[in-house]
Amino acid sequence: MTKKQATTLSILVIAVFALSFLVSKRLWFRLDLTRGKAYTISAVSRNLHNEIPDQIRLTYYVSDRLKAIHPMPGEIEDLLREYAGFSRGKIKLTVRDPLKAKLTNQVEQLGIMPQQIQTVDQDQASVMTVYTGIVIEYLDDIDVLPVVFSLETLEYDLTSRIRAMVRGSARVLGVMAADNPQRWNDEYRPLQGTYMQAGYQFRMVAPGQDIPETLPALLVLGGVETLDDTALYQIDRYIQNGGKVLFTVKSITVDLEGGLEASLAADKGLLTMLSGYGVTVLPEIVMDRSARMMQYQTRSPNGFTMTRIVHNPQWLDVRSENGNASHPISARFGGLDMYWASPLYLHTVDGVETDYLFTTTANAWSMREPFNLNPEAAHLFERDAAQTRGAKILGASLTGIFPSWFIDKPRPEQYDGSELPDMPSQARPARIIVIGDTAFATSFMNVTGGQRNLDFLVKAADWLCNDDDIIGIRSRESSSGRLDKIIGSAEKAAAMKRVRFINMYLVPALVVVAGILFALRRRAKALPAKALPAKALPAKALPAKALPAKALPAKAKSKNS
Repeated sequence: MTKKQATTLSILVIAVFALSFLVSKRLWFRLDLTRGKAYTISAVSRNLHNEIPDQIRLTYYVSDRLKAIHPMPGEIEDLLREYAGFSRGKIKLTVRDPLKAKLTNQVEQLGIMPQQIQTVDQDQASVMTVYTGIVIEYLDDIDVLPVVFSLETLEYDLTSRIRAMVRGSARVLGVMAADNPQRWNDEYRPLQGTYMQAGYQFRMVAPGQDIPETLPALLVLGGVETLDDTALYQIDRYIQNGGKVLFTVKSITVDLEGGLEASLAADKGLLTMLSGYGVTVLPEIVMDRSARMMQYQTRSPNGFTMTRIVHNPQWLDVRSENGNASHPISARFGGLDMYWASPLYLHTVDGVETDYLFTTTANAWSMREPFNLNPEAAHLFERDAAQTRGAKILGASLTGIFPSWFIDKPRPEQYDGSELPDMPSQARPARIIVIGDTAFATSFMNVTGGQRNLDFLVKAADWLCNDDDIIGIRSRESSSGRLDKIIGSAEKAAAMKRVRFINMYLVPALVVVAGILFALRRRAKALPAKALPAKALPAKALPAKALPAKALPAKAKSKNS
């Protein structure tokens, strides 16, 4: 090769590498072998560029010191680079260390506050101050994820916020805390935090207050015994205008401070209105073998106070397999914890499509009036089991054009005596979700660690707001499986028998058989060549030229000649 040829070849190789780097920004792929595709964004996120008219700027503020000691910042950065890679130039990513860039004051003003983590180096513990947050900028709008240290909901948070910014519409939820409006901040603190983290803003709506048509969705929390005709008229009018509402209701009241006394709720009209829409809340309390643990104090016969921990069939462990896999909300259902819930009955209403969201197991039953919730009288829990055994619907969705509950009723008066607004001349398609429990959305979920309830409530809000396509990316990591999935005594005994047989007989037998097979194989390889029969290599199998004449001894040649 001449010097000129070598120079030309070197230039061509450099050009190929340079072009490869340029093309790699547009043409590239990743192989994600994780179970939940934790490192691959979904189709809705990959196609965001179709919805973005102007450039989105993502800035990941992360401390280099944190990247050096933990893999999570690198995984977050990889996910962000996927957004930029699939965006066709519509999303620009910048990764910066606030300390190195001397931007700590500006970053903290945006809401990204420093976090302190404990590290151990050479048996010495120290506290490190780090930053890890994301700023989203679009035109003049800014949204911030103040603390990002997990992939679990990161894609959901980014995609939902980008979509809201591009559309120019805030994610707003109206809230009518009908049972305890004065205790909203205490009773619903977990709910507030989760919705705010998901990018939702709250607008409190007092019972009887006019509900604007532009409100994306409304949460009606309780209200069976408190919402009167005036309040129900406003809710019905909002639905007639195409509103979306989530109702948490039940037909039973439980006095948590009065010895768990239970009675039928004095319905002021809410349950009747829902029945007119297509879902009836039955006057029963659901019980199930799939239940959560309950801890309570009682007195022994000797007068000593002792603590008991029992499975309480009134506290339902709604399992993931009992969700409706064909519905967007419950397609990736993670289960729920529910307390003294009421079953739902769906019936046909013209123009309305009903569907269940989740049910109990087939081992469930109901308790009818009179109710007894005392865990010390558990023998009374199954009093009505023979007549009510079977799976119960606990959550339902309804879509379509709903009949107005006030169509043949006189218009109620406003609280101040003024006239309520007219119903629309023509009803529009609306969406409704009904859950047969009220406590599952309150802070009571902390008693059983029912944080999965919050994930369901966010998905329900997304569905109400017509963001069906991002519901599936709410959780990127599958939760750990439960250790109490087998609830029947017969099923438990059968499972234990199978495990015992596998461990004590099947596995040892397989080991013995494998050992015998390996021994026979080794013995076959060790057989000497003389053990082979003479006819194994017949003479005619060797061609004449296989042994050339020069290979024969001289004596053999003279004899042949």
